[in-house]
Amino acid sequence: MHRLILMRHAKAERGSPSGRDKDRPLAARGRDDAARVGKALATRGLKPDRALVSGAARTRQTWDIVHDSLGDVEVAIIDDLYEADPDILRARIEAEMDSAGCLILIGHNPGIHQLAVELLMEGAAAPSVLERLSSGFPTGMAAIFSVDAAERYALEGLIRPDDAEAAA
Repeated sequence: MHRLILMRHAKAERGSPSGRDKDRPLAARGRDDAARVGKALATRGLKPDRALVSGAARTRQTWDIVHDSLGDVEVAIIDDLYEADPDILRARIEAEMDSAGCLILIGHNPGIHQLAVELLMEGAAAPSVLERLSSGFPTGMAAIFSVDAAERYALEGLIRPDDAEAAA
């Protein structure tokens, strides 16, 4: 794998008809945000070979919208990515190291944010780079990492929904 994209699901409704958090759908703003981020990824030429997506409704819907901009991508819906901690996310990523040149993982906070910070710290990122993620990992944001031969991660960029069109 030479590139990893970590993305948090887009903005979701506060509740779901079932009352279960896992069933919360995207809000209208979330659908718009996911479309903007998907277009920004495509414009940058960041087309994943494989997508790992949490089984929650909001992550699946985020992927469906992002996918519209990226074309054919192999996808795996994985229930244990729902509210997964960084260790579970990392294990799933490591299992894909040899099967995807570019991998996107769409999940939830706090796991996505914690994993992004851990990857940067392990790669000895500059304090200014770490500071870019210190404010959190808002809904719909994507962090793009390059991965070197020693499996060290370096931040290539962040795409936030609000500035996705400018980033594209």
